[in-house]
Amino acid sequence: MTSLSSISAIARHPLALRGNSLPGRLSPLPSNRSMIKCSYADATVKDDSKSATIDVVANVRTERVVVLGGSGFVGSAVCKAAISKGIEVVSLSRSGRPTYPGSWVDQVTWMPGDVFYINWDEVLVGATAVVSTIGGFGSEEQMQRINGEANVVAVNAAKDFGVPKFVLISVHDYNLPTFLLTSGYFTGKRKAETEVLSKYPNSGVVLRPGFIYGKRRVDGFEIPLDLFGEPVERILRATENFTKPLSSLPGSDLLLAPPVSVDDVALAVISAVTDDDFFGTFTIEQIKEAAAKVRV
Repeated sequence: MTSLSSISAIARHPLALRGNSLPGRLSPLPSNRSMIKCSYADATVKDDSKSATIDVVANVRTERVVVLGGSGFVGSAVCKAAISKGIEVVSLSRSGRPTYPGSWVDQVTWMPGDVFYINWDEVLVGATAVVSTIGGFGSEEQMQRINGEANVVAVNAAKDFGVPKFVLISVHDYNLPTFLLTSGYFTGKRKAETEVLSKYPNSGVVLRPGFIYGKRRVDGFEIPLDLFGEPVERILRATENFTKPLSSLPGSDLLLAPPVSVDDVALAVISAVTDDDFFGTFTIEQIKEAAAKVRV
């Protein structure tokens, strides 16, 4: 039997849903790769046969994700989902490691720090993607700083360090009156989006969920947002044909934009992190579709 030489192959994830914009793609960087080697022989070959085995060598990219705000409501869901998929996770947040228990918690590298003052060389080493869940409310100045400037700093740090992908959790494009859309919350979010898509035109991801529900922990107490969000999501899905004509009315999607499970947001992030063809801006429905692709 003819002997075959070693075969090299690069493992690739199946194609996922593309976003609304930015065609093209970014070739994955050759960092964080491990080599797997196995031997194969046809089952019909007898033990005493003088046939050679086929050695197959595959370079498998291992993901290392940095989650900004990883101890928060959305961030912790992203960390948990990533760990469940075998992805190495580093969380950066001002509070550091959360106090609640969980087997996945022990598998995350928790780093306390502020994006404005952190030594990025310590955080981003070996990272294949950065996921930002940074955001919040407050005064106009605070919202501009938290939702906008903090994310801009993070995007530029990741780009300068050579991290190949950046994922931003933003907010749904509500059809609100102009005076509301010019608030620090929305202008900050859009500023961050612009930075991601300009610095990462072929690999940046912007997720735009509406109301995110799930079990949220605040000061040691668990708030079951899913008791409200899940039924509302089901009702809106069932009545979509009737409510869709109303969606063009100013401010209507405050009530009609479907809530999104925090688990769906987290799984959509996993799709973004593991698929090089996943980039652009993603709506509520596209987030759910992306989540369905990786849900077990």
